[in-house]
Amino acid sequence: EKGEEGEEAKKKKSASGKKKDKSKDKAEFDAWCKKVLADSAYLLAGVSEEKKTAMPVDFRGYDFSGTLRPSYVTKQVTVPEGTPKPDYSETSIPTSEQDARGSHSIDCKVGDDVEGMRLACRLGREVLDVAARFLKVGVTGDEIDRIVHAASIQRACYPSPLNYYKFPKSVCVSVNEVICHGIPDCRAVEDGDIVNLDVTVFVEYKGKRYHGDLNETYLVGNCDEESVKLVKCAYDCLKAACDMIRPGTMYRDLGASIAHVAAAHNCSVVRGYCGHGIGTLFHTSPNVPHYKKNKAVGIMKAGHTFTVEPMINVGGNWQDTSWPDNWTAVTRDGKRSAQFEHTFLVTETGCEILTGRLGASRSEMAWSLDAVTR
Repeated sequence: EKGEEGEEAKKKKSASGKKKDKSKDKAEFDAWCKKVLADSAYLLAGVSEEKKTAMPVDFRGYDFSGTLRPSYVTKQVTVPEGTPKPDYSETSIPTSEQDARGSHSIDCKVGDDVEGMRLACRLGREVLDVAARFLKVGVTGDEIDRIVHAASIQRACYPSPLNYYKFPKSVCVSVNEVICHGIPDCRAVEDGDIVNLDVTVFVEYKGKRYHGDLNETYLVGNCDEESVKLVKCAYDCLKAACDMIRPGTMYRDLGASIAHVAAAHNCSVVRGYCGHGIGTLFHTSPNVPHYKKNKAVGIMKAGHTFTVEPMINVGGNWQDTSWPDNWTAVTRDGKRSAQFEHTFLVTETGCEILTGRLGASRSEMAWSLDAVTR
């Protein structure tokens, strides 16, 4: 009996210790976020609360498809000296991507190139997890962007979206009917929103530089049943593609599997945006469409790295339209859209999910409602 009592006491002590560690971790994270926002508060110096929420001039008279409205966007920031920079960081033009355009050649990575991709994708996952932890009702897209920027710099990474074809921020924040490429602004996240956070980082490894790209859609607060089903459908669509990745699979065949899952849940697949090869370039061959009957070129081989990122809309309308900022893509009918993205490596026997969650399988995806609930 004394032995049993001793074991029970040890368990209670261990549980108490873990609770204290968790509380300490939360306090440290909250303090870090508070400092990041304080250090970047100059971006909003002199901006009134009215201006933060006012409709930007470029949008006046625009016929919105849904209920979401843009608000004030703070000025673009830079990165510290010594941060690895892609070729577009100053000019906004990815000349190396443009030079490679038109080629269907797909790079087969081995050795250090694979390790470089693993590093970029692991750090990208860390940054996304920081942003997701910060996400809650009341925070703004601008604050999320400042957190992502700081988390990237802290890890010696360049946030890849920054100044890519003049995209003004370090992360894409796409809310509700926004399909992708939402520009973080001063709108506060509301109860019941679904929020996609799309993170890509650029890191140096043994003299070469690599991008790691991923995104997830989160259910914030009390979301309706349709939104929960949509988010799970988007996840299941990516999972269906993941299950097909192995040497010999044709890239064009992923779309049929994705479309089958979407249709079974009364959803549609956006056709205007696709997955892509990734490595030393942000976007390169192959193109990976997510819809059926596409004409993508290429067969998977060990060493290929690419993203799959199906954008899934509620209902049968897959069409998109763009806001006047020339970046924000929204559903044509104003209904909600959700998306998940991983960067994958084709292995000799299947795939490695380079951007998988900490502790999760690197070869199979498993749905977790808790993981996307905020």
